[in-house]
Amino acid sequence: MLRLAFRTLRLRKGGFIGTFIAVFFGALIVASCGGLMETGIRSNAEPQRLAAAPILVTGGQTFELPKEDPETLEPDDKRKFEDARLPERVRLDSGLVSRLRSVPGVSEVVGEVSFPLAAGGKPALGHAWDSAVLTPYALVAGAAPVAGEVVVESSSGAKPGDVVQVAARGKTESFRVAGVAGAPRSITQAAVFFSATDAARLSGHPGKADVIGVFTDPGADIEAVQAKVAEAATGANVLTGIDRGVAEFPEADSSGANLIVIAAVSGGLSVMVAMFVVASTLSLSTQQRSRELALMRAIGTTPRQLRRMVLGEALAVGLLATALAALLGPILGEWLFGQLVENGVVPPVLRFYQGWLPAVVGAGAAMLAVFIAAFVAGRRAGKIRPTEALAEAAVTRRWLTPTRFIVAALSFGGGTALAIVTVAVMTGPIAASTAGPAVILWAIGVAMITPGVAKVMTAILQWPMRLLGGIDARLAVLNTRAGIVRAAGAVTPIMLAVGIATANIYLQTTQQELANQAFTEDVRADAVIGSAAGGLSPDLVQRIQAVPGVAGASEYVTSSVFLENPYDSSDEGRPAIGLTASGASATTDTKVTQGDLAALTGRAVALPEVFAKDFGRGIGDTLSLRLGDGTPVDVKVVAVTSQRPGFESLLLPADLLAPHTTAGLAPQMLVRAAPDVDPAVLTERLREATAGLPVTVGDRAALVAAHDKDQAVGAWVNYLLVGMIIAYTVISVANTLVMATVRRRREFGLQRLTGSTRAQVLRMAGFEGGLVALVGIVLGTVVSAGAIVPFCLVAADSLLPMGSPLIYLTIIGLAAALALAATLVPAWAATRGQAVDAATSGND
Repeated sequence: MLRLAFRTLRLRKGGFIGTFIAVFFGALIVASCGGLMETGIRSNAEPQRLAAAPILVTGGQTFELPKEDPETLEPDDKRKFEDARLPERVRLDSGLVSRLRSVPGVSEVVGEVSFPLAAGGKPALGHAWDSAVLTPYALVAGAAPVAGEVVVESSSGAKPGDVVQVAARGKTESFRVAGVAGAPRSITQAAVFFSATDAARLSGHPGKADVIGVFTDPGADIEAVQAKVAEAATGANVLTGIDRGVAEFPEADSSGANLIVIAAVSGGLSVMVAMFVVASTLSLSTQQRSRELALMRAIGTTPRQLRRMVLGEALAVGLLATALAALLGPILGEWLFGQLVENGVVPPVLRFYQGWLPAVVGAGAAMLAVFIAAFVAGRRAGKIRPTEALAEAAVTRRWLTPTRFIVAALSFGGGTALAIVTVAVMTGPIAASTAGPAVILWAIGVAMITPGVAKVMTAILQWPMRLLGGIDARLAVLNTRAGIVRAAGAVTPIMLAVGIATANIYLQTTQQELANQAFTEDVRADAVIGSAAGGLSPDLVQRIQAVPGVAGASEYVTSSVFLENPYDSSDEGRPAIGLTASGASATTDTKVTQGDLAALTGRAVALPEVFAKDFGRGIGDTLSLRLGDGTPVDVKVVAVTSQRPGFESLLLPADLLAPHTTAGLAPQMLVRAAPDVDPAVLTERLREATAGLPVTVGDRAALVAAHDKDQAVGAWVNYLLVGMIIAYTVISVANTLVMATVRRRREFGLQRLTGSTRAQVLRMAGFEGGLVALVGIVLGTVVSAGAIVPFCLVAADSLLPMGSPLIYLTIIGLAAALALAATLVPAWAATRGQAVDAATSGND
């Protein structure tokens, strides 16, 4: 039967091409997402400035977080702990440098500090000259710097003896150029070198090192030395080879983790869609061959032989499609990665890598979909008794099998359960984590019963269609009802396209709008002061508060913290905002239900009401926190606040939170105008008051625009990857409809011989395409509503999502246009030539 399967493929080019397209694009998308995931797992970034050191030591960016309340755990039960990632850079004690020098096989150890600055108005990174050997930089003119001097790169254009203005930590200082250095390799970020004393002062972290570079003795075994260094640097990360890039570019590691999530979600969704599309395509292809398969049963072919033939044909097509997809997958994956880099989702230093595993996974997922679809399609034909074969071949009527019923019941049950959880348990934007997956469950359930639903909807729509289209519409309705299983094969991909697109886009627009509303409602600032070089000076607040017309000014710092006591199960930490107590009430609109934000000084915290209830803490109680860089601290609750559900943040003193962020300083300051002062006048006064300082001054619109831009990055990622899946679904819609229409050449010929004109046949086909599109759009809308409505009820207290209605109109308009085009174009081609030739020809 396998030999027969290969021979029959040559005679059915239409079904072959349709199945090939469905499998190829499905495997291609999964393979490309696999490449993104592998890139995220590896997080490879070539070291640049630290490339000369064979071993690099960095602070450990994770800590053990208990999965359960620590009071219920045994001390040595490591299975109950998981690694939680710290969001801020963890620095090392400089004393580790001297300890590492005594490790056998180590020839030299160099501590490295790095801090942002602006030299001559251009952004750069500052370092101590001692760390220049890590690149290595070499002097091409002048000498090493002492206090008050710098060494600049040769590309800066400066020469020894020049004076440069360096802006760092919110202040500007003058330094004399002592020397000019060059590097043997390309460095993406310009460097300025200081004396060790100046570098420690300007970094803001004296006695600390960002990275420690370790040089080994000539001929030493790098791996052996690495193991000994790891023993001496307990709790730190010891890196060699390509992994050293993470020490220089820590954002590559965090971006890699985000890339894994993006690829996993998109790849999983792609696999589900691919299974539907491939199953729909193969099912349609098999239905179109029902007469042929029935004849084979009538002449003695056993059910097993028939299943083997159908399976063999499908696997042959699938192998060819997946092989080509495996070759082209890295190309699509690298293009997607390039788009993520260009839009700031991942840093440009991260290197794309796709080995053989993503190709195998993509091919395996596609072949699994082919196997399942072919097995189901072959099983249907194989179960027909020979005496019923020819009668069954004429019109396929039975569609609701026990398997379909069970899958539909489980899917609807799962979708309903997620909807209940979303409404009853979730709050705010986090509700999307349960509402989003419901789209797939509703889609699976609807797909299982599409023939029955389509039959009911066709019966309902037949009267308005007949009223609008006359005899042509009547024929279209009769054809659709007679071939309802065939029509359902075309409805399913339209339902998927409309459902997935509508749900994902409106979930994203609603989340984005809610985030913007929460930000604009919470922040009352009329102006914002931003840093031009690494952060704002801590003493700037007092200077701004003294400006005439200022009602209040507060530093604004964002980070994440972990609650250790009381126990908190969140492995991503809780959002935290650092504010200046004297200006917090004036610049933020956070409602205080207990206490006072003016008490937010020292080691204090303002706790959201929902957290206070969940953790059983109130005014005067103590919380044990772990700040973003892993530093433990006990804070006292001085206020309880009421915040928008889903956007709750712990409020901490800015001077407590900022030093434990990567920058070490507040990146911006919020300023509120007095009631009788025009915000535009205030902004101008602030510019005058900060003249000569490395800061920028903007109005409220600039503050909101900056927040919108940050939100747009996350939205863009969703649109790109969901758009890719939707594009695949759209291709499948066209593919399915073209297959269904091209096979009707003989039917169209017979219709023309009985008196219909070619125009009438085309109008009938157009009405059929419109009916199929309408049914698919309605079902897709229902599927998307199963996710959107519960989410909007919780997050926005509304049944309708936030976002332009044009989005939905565009989606259904494109779906309808695509369905009509994919029906009319092949129908036009199928009705060319003489009707008698078409009536006496085959369908392939």
